[in-house]
Amino acid sequence: MIITISIKYSLFVMRADNHGEGGILALMAMTGADWSGRRHWLAIFGLFGAALIYADGIITPVISVLSAVEGLNAATSSFRPYTMPIAVLILVVLFVVQSRGTANVGKAFGPIMLIWFATMAMLGFVSILRHPQVLEALNPIHGLRLLGKYGLSGFSVLGGVFLALTGGEALYADMGHVGRSPIRMAWYCIVLPALVINYAGQVGNFIDAPDLEQNPFFALAPDWALVGLAMMATIIASQAVITGSFSMTRQAMQLGWFPGVRIDQTSAEEYGQIYVPFVNWTTMFFTVALAVGFGSSDRLAGAYGMAVSTTMVLTTVLLYEVMRRRWGWTIYRAAVAAGLLLAVDLAFLSANLLKILKGGWIPLTFGMHDHDHMALRS
Repeated sequence: MIITISIKYSLFVMRADNHGEGGILALMAMTGADWSGRRHWLAIFGLFGAALIYADGIITPVISVLSAVEGLNAATSSFRPYTMPIAVLILVVLFVVQSRGTANVGKAFGPIMLIWFATMAMLGFVSILRHPQVLEALNPIHGLRLLGKYGLSGFSVLGGVFLALTGGEALYADMGHVGRSPIRMAWYCIVLPALVINYAGQVGNFIDAPDLEQNPFFALAPDWALVGLAMMATIIASQAVITGSFSMTRQAMQLGWFPGVRIDQTSAEEYGQIYVPFVNWTTMFFTVALAVGFGSSDRLAGAYGMAVSTTMVLTTVLLYEVMRRRWGWTIYRAAVAAGLLLAVDLAFLSANLLKILKGGWIPLTFGMHDHDHMALRS
């Protein structure tokens, strides 16, 4: 969260906007990529990364909503047989309300997210008071020791750790909807502190019960007190990747890499707040199909993270080109900065490659299909 989100995306990547728009296509446009010229490889990276974001826009709502509905089982087993139908209903409603515009949706969801992060921080803080030693985990040496001691087993843990970062690319893609400054302020002042405090509090649960079988997050408070709020928060989190898909579609159309589709401007004040019916309903179709086909978040867990980890690597490569060509950095300065970020990105990508046979093939299949269509269009 420090290196990838706080430094890479918030400080560097979000500096690279294309007329206020963010996302990997905006980054690609800033590199001067040309499909028919010598820099066609930059276009390939950008298009494939964009295609993977579309794939993530399909998978994230499914696994988020399924996991939230499954949380009901922590409070009562009465809903267990209806987990999938309830998730499908929620997904359909989520996509139906998109036509009201991101501004209106944001006004409704914003206060809930603020309550959500405040609640997470409060619960984590109470646990930290009981086990202040968990703050030692802020020292990265402990993570490096784990990787060194347990070898491949420790390395595979990175695939799970990466799930805390999967919103990074959507953060950048949504810049046109929300704006650079509000995103940075929300991240540094609210989201990052709340997450760090809550994660530290969850570690305290394992100090009390090393063999804890219950979800460590729900162990922070009574199940019934968190399930409803957790469900709302995960639904809202899906909103970010959906609106990111809208932004990328308009950018792809403007750059000539996507066929013309209808785009509705939903705000008279903010140019970036749009609604794309074709993308909305197509995404809804595939999310519902995945929810019905897999039925549980565990079965879909292997697919989650593969798309974003790949896109993050491609984003860093394109960022190097922007550093050199747009910001005027020297080769040495750009190579050192991008190289350090790329080392982290490649570590997470390598860990996620272990998931390919367990569902990681899903976003790659979607990504290759979408990439071929956009490439043929260009």
